[in-house]
Amino acid sequence: MTEETVSFGYEDVTPQEKTRRVGEVFTSVARKYDIMNDAMSAGMHRLWKDKFVRRVKPQPGEQILDMAGGTGDIAFRMADKGADITVADINQEMLDVGAERAMEREESERAGSLVFTCQNAEEVSFASNTFDAYTIAFGIRNVTFKDRALKEALRVLKPGGRFYCLEFSTVEWPGLREAYDVYSDKVLPRMGQAIAGDADSYRYLAESIRKFPPMPEFERMIRDAGFANTKVEPILGGLVAIHSGWKI
Repeated sequence: MTEETVSFGYEDVTPQEKTRRVGEVFTSVARKYDIMNDAMSAGMHRLWKDKFVRRVKPQPGEQILDMAGGTGDIAFRMADKGADITVADINQEMLDVGAERAMEREESERAGSLVFTCQNAEEVSFASNTFDAYTIAFGIRNVTFKDRALKEALRVLKPGGRFYCLEFSTVEWPGLREAYDVYSDKVLPRMGQAIAGDADSYRYLAESIRKFPPMPEFERMIRDAGFANTKVEPILGGLVAIHSGWKI
């Protein structure tokens, strides 16, 4: 019987190999991750994340799980609204960067708490019906089995809890799609080499975007996991999309 394979960029590898290699990618880029985000998106990722958090609507005292949230970009925004955030990531180096950033922040009186914990999105250690919201930004495409992660998200949410995912998607605007393909194939790896000293990791990240399911397909996956009232909101013609659903 042929061993099961999954995609790592354009390669087909075993699930164990993908998990290991994704870990290596983020270990390699952790210290330069936020700088690269600014360079890759010309700073637009900050606007996308602001919009994402506005959709989540974190409330004071809410318990929110921010999965794949390593460096804290989403978590800090939600904590500033008074929510208590558990930042989870499979990569300890990314969490270390986030924890260091958290220590450097000037906390406001209304800021919620921040806890950092190493977790695999496919099998988290939290009890069922724990969180008011589950967020994952630019992380789901790196999960080996996305369907398992979505089912875990549903499990740990309280009834009435909400799921929000921010992710790169399939550009549908003609012209922009072709320009973006050239950018991701040619420019992004060179930028990764220049800024982070790692062209291969950013070549993988570009390829992982291409392999991610189109918006309607990923919305269907969210429904299949058991979420209701699913919605997708494209940004810049689908360059980025906000997916959401509710546990009822």
